[in-house]
Amino acid sequence: MNAAVEKSVSPDGISKMLSIPKPDSFTHLPEIILQVTNLEPKGKSYGFDASDGKMKIKAIFSSRLSSEILSGNIQNLCLIRVLDYTVNEIPSKSEKFLIITKCEVVSPALEKEIKEVVEQEESDMGMPLKKPKLENEVKSENIKEAKGLILKPKQEIVAKSAAQIVHEQHGNMAPAARMAMTRRVHPLVSLNPYQGNWTIKVRVTSKGNMRTYRNARGEGCVFNVELTDGDGTQIQATMFNEAAKKFYDRFELGKVYYISKGTLRVANKQFKTVQNDYEMTLNENSEVEEASDEAACIPETKFKFVPIDQLGPYVNSKDLVDVIGIVQSVSPTTSIRRKSNNETVPKRDIVVADETKKTVVVSLWNELATSVGQELHDIADKSPVVAIKSLKVGDFQGISLSTLGKSIVQVNPVIAESEKLRNWYDSEGKETSMASVGSGLSPSTKSGARSMYSDRVSLSHITSNPSLGEDKPAFFSIRAYISFIKPDQTMWYRACKTCNKKVTDALGGGYWCEGCQKNDAECSLRYIMVVKVSDGSGEGWVSAFNEEAEKIIGCSADELDLLKSQIEENTYQQRLKEATWNPHLLRISVSQNEYNNEKRQRMTVRAVAPVDFAAESRFLLEEISKMKGSQ
Repeated sequence: MNAAVEKSVSPDGISKMLSIPKPDSFTHLPEIILQVTNLEPKGKSYGFDASDGKMKIKAIFSSRLSSEILSGNIQNLCLIRVLDYTVNEIPSKSEKFLIITKCEVVSPALEKEIKEVVEQEESDMGMPLKKPKLENEVKSENIKEAKGLILKPKQEIVAKSAAQIVHEQHGNMAPAARMAMTRRVHPLVSLNPYQGNWTIKVRVTSKGNMRTYRNARGEGCVFNVELTDGDGTQIQATMFNEAAKKFYDRFELGKVYYISKGTLRVANKQFKTVQNDYEMTLNENSEVEEASDEAACIPETKFKFVPIDQLGPYVNSKDLVDVIGIVQSVSPTTSIRRKSNNETVPKRDIVVADETKKTVVVSLWNELATSVGQELHDIADKSPVVAIKSLKVGDFQGISLSTLGKSIVQVNPVIAESEKLRNWYDSEGKETSMASVGSGLSPSTKSGARSMYSDRVSLSHITSNPSLGEDKPAFFSIRAYISFIKPDQTMWYRACKTCNKKVTDALGGGYWCEGCQKNDAECSLRYIMVVKVSDGSGEGWVSAFNEEAEKIIGCSADELDLLKSQIEENTYQQRLKEATWNPHLLRISVSQNEYNNEKRQRMTVRAVAPVDFAAESRFLLEEISKMKGSQ
């Protein structure tokens, strides 16, 4: 097609299509030219908004046209002639959408979306004038008045690198708006592996740590960043070896950059961290230039906070969570030795609370432990607000949180949620009694997947299925009695008062903590015990740790040790006896342990709650209703 030939969208083109929703081979179709806007992947196909300058309709290309999009023939903001289509209706939304089954491109991507702007101007006769024009008006003496909207495609497209764009911008003082309107900057949604030169403008919303690896080809290093453009679309970019060394210091979290000369490939679903079908690789020849004057064009880091009391359903899942809370305490930095490579990594635990009056332990790892962690340690007495993005939810001590390489920690962030939390804490929160979310699970259905009434089973369901927990721990809820506690078992261990790890006798007196690397004059006792539980279907042995065991026994390990050391041993035996044959609601994890080359089922108590007989009765009535309904 000659670039000088003028093409236009068809006025009322969408109205004509709506009047003939399902044309057949005998239907005479007028020429309909539409503009493709907001092009984005939709499963195996691509969706877009079809525009005729006046109206828009949600549309999707047939999967047979996907190759045209991947090849770059059909692009966002291009003009297409519709040759075959179907208009369907979405019953649930009372909306119509368009399916394009056959089309041809009549113009490559234009500089901007075509819109018809009606300006009400009073003429001498008092009549309004209608003036069609572009959002960024194209002024040319060669464009003549017409009924339709006329637009000239660009005469030539010159691909420029990121460095050239930045140099040109600073040279002629072009405003950010003008840069955003050029085709040289591509939206992330329009990129695909088959494109040639492109330039993107993105903000670094997550930056991973530099990691080393070793494989058959030798050793190397790698790190990745998550990038977000002005539309909020994200993509992960990875750099290896020389590129990693070149760009690691250049990429700074929160800054905006022009990037060009990268490559794309289909994302590995197992490892991808953002919603994008592709992932980007930058090599040592890629160009990255900071766009310092255009930071306002790209959105900042966005959080989707999960209240602390609603973390239960995320335990051991692949989903990451964002949390905001008031810092209650900050531990010293400890060193943890990795089993994989015997390296030591710094770790620091902080306890945060929110308006749900629940607390949770957050483990900061690596640089976060020594940088932001130290900052929090220094101002812990001021109870700062901390917002953390991308946390892994684990089941240590019931529920716990851990940072990853991509996690972002902000101290006293300037956001509405932070101000609201601060006002609550200053007015009432600091005087409120807080409880750990792991040990204080309420037996209510609001706790989602971790409710004491969800996944309710009998003990025989667990003990009669030896394969339970083979691949990953399985979680169940039971109502059972503590039927027996061995009085002669080792029921506790000596623990560091700072990190709760096991301590040993130190030379010269006191106790040595390997985790904290220090001597302490005192230590505490923490439960680690097994008890037998029974219900109407059977019995089984379960392990219980400190917080859960305290609820079962009714006192701390230090108190029980004091009773045991008394001359009258009956006091100790009596306390254990009083702890038996009391009903409890128990949240149980089931896993497989190998002992002497034999797999054994292990049940661990993750949460304990007293039986609320009113709630239990309602639960049983609901179960009876379900049984009647299924008959």
